[in-house]
Amino acid sequence: MVVHLDPELLLLNLDPEQQEAAKSLVGPTCILAGAGTGKTRTVTHRIAYGIAKGYYAANRVLALTYTNRAAGELRARLRQLGIGAVSVKTFHAAALAQLEYFWPQFAGVPAPTVLRSKAQLLAKVAEDHKIRLDAAGVRDLAAEIEWRKFSMLSLDQYVQQVASRPLVSGLSPAKNIELQSAYEEAKIASQRVDWEDVLVLTLGMLRSEPRALTHVQQQYRFFTVDEYQDISPLQHALLDVWLGNRNDLCVVGDPNQTIYSFTGASSSYLQNFATTYEDATVIQLTRNYRSTQQIVNFANRLTERSGLVEPLESQSDVGLAPRTISFATVQDECSAIAANIKTKIDQGVHASEIAVLYRVNGQSEAMENALAQAGIDYQVRGGERFFNRAEIQGAIRAIRAEAVSPSDKPLFQVISEICRSLGWQTQQPTEQGMAREKWESLNSLLAITDEMPAGASVADFAAELDERQRSQHEPVKAAVTLSTIHAAKGLEWDQVFIVGLTEGYLPITYAQSEAEIREERRLLYVALTRARRELTLTWARRDGSSTRDREPSRFFTELLARV
Repeated sequence: MVVHLDPELLLLNLDPEQQEAAKSLVGPTCILAGAGTGKTRTVTHRIAYGIAKGYYAANRVLALTYTNRAAGELRARLRQLGIGAVSVKTFHAAALAQLEYFWPQFAGVPAPTVLRSKAQLLAKVAEDHKIRLDAAGVRDLAAEIEWRKFSMLSLDQYVQQVASRPLVSGLSPAKNIELQSAYEEAKIASQRVDWEDVLVLTLGMLRSEPRALTHVQQQYRFFTVDEYQDISPLQHALLDVWLGNRNDLCVVGDPNQTIYSFTGASSSYLQNFATTYEDATVIQLTRNYRSTQQIVNFANRLTERSGLVEPLESQSDVGLAPRTISFATVQDECSAIAANIKTKIDQGVHASEIAVLYRVNGQSEAMENALAQAGIDYQVRGGERFFNRAEIQGAIRAIRAEAVSPSDKPLFQVISEICRSLGWQTQQPTEQGMAREKWESLNSLLAITDEMPAGASVADFAAELDERQRSQHEPVKAAVTLSTIHAAKGLEWDQVFIVGLTEGYLPITYAQSEAEIREERRLLYVALTRARRELTLTWARRDGSSTRDREPSRFFTELLARV
């Protein structure tokens, strides 16, 4: 179906390079999109332009992402352009949908159920084998299992390589293998699969069942892959099967933001795209619309030696120079940052436009304590899910009931009345704690009504909430964000503090090889490019439990060389 959009109007708000990318509609296309260069805008306009020009049928386009949040954002942007029939899925969601559809046809039974928690099963297996693993150890072992499977290694093949792998939580290679073997056996016994198995099983099914493969290849003809630098061998093998002998593939990525090698991701597919597809069109987006010139120039210093893509060029004003500050102790560091944040909020900066980033989760506790003592609301990315909160679930039930027998009241009035019935009021509570958190959750729900199109009904709003819940597209809370750098990828704030920049944290202690150090440098680059207006980097000589001084991160040498 051809959507009646004016294709030329779609190009008006794109810069020359973005327009070039949007017009490259057939054959292999590689968009090297630097941080803040309008990647999502370019991809969505390219899809919409291809549909408007009649090159694509919307229902035959599959856009692939790595996170539910990214899928939700892409889907919302396409809807804003009037495109609603495009399939936007994570690799896992696309594979699971195919597995659940075809498995009963070929196996005669429903598809296996996906484990709710790999960590929970691993913890039980470790306990059964009398091997002590704390929460961090369980998490590290789960990550190693994911690396193995994304790298397409069977357990027998992994045995041949385990000696060359970093030790997982101090486990000997033999104990590592013992636990992984027991995990696989326990998984089979419970008739469950993990998310990596979903990709493995779908790949095997499509390779062995021509009828299923033909169906999928007829369903999807045009593919777009976001964050292509993060693709793993397993995901790429599945993509190759989906494509078959066709080459209508658009990939988007930035080799300077490759920070997931530890999960099996490889930027080699992105870097070798032009040699893999001899007729490929390669376009670079280097105009940064996010950050000031000072921030962009600062970040570029970490990529000058890579030679992978052209440096970014800020389209913003000059702005303030990034600040680097040292402290005697971590407590001094966190207290000073909390005081700085309080001053900014008092001056009118929205708390939701401030973020504190760090290398590992363990670094958040001192910062949380300092913010709490200063009376500053904060949220830790990866905390309790918005849609899992009791008051939000109650509101959604009431909204669904209202959608069945709608009234003539405006959408905002209906939703505000539901929120009031659950305890929301116009004035924000002055006290901290659960009452404030409940109010903020309901207020965030109410704010979503502002994002709905004019004339939207309660049923439309209920459908929007269902979609957001499925894709984990959660509203932004009016609070300071605390996040690891990995979890902050894809996000941005006006004011960013990057803390704990010492040797041992960034680069992390176990990063020893040149490749591992390069990944740590890219990780810091990702952190720097999250900031729009102001950027502060800090480090402390000593933490409360240490008797030995730390050294500042070696990356300061590169960043401060020409300040």
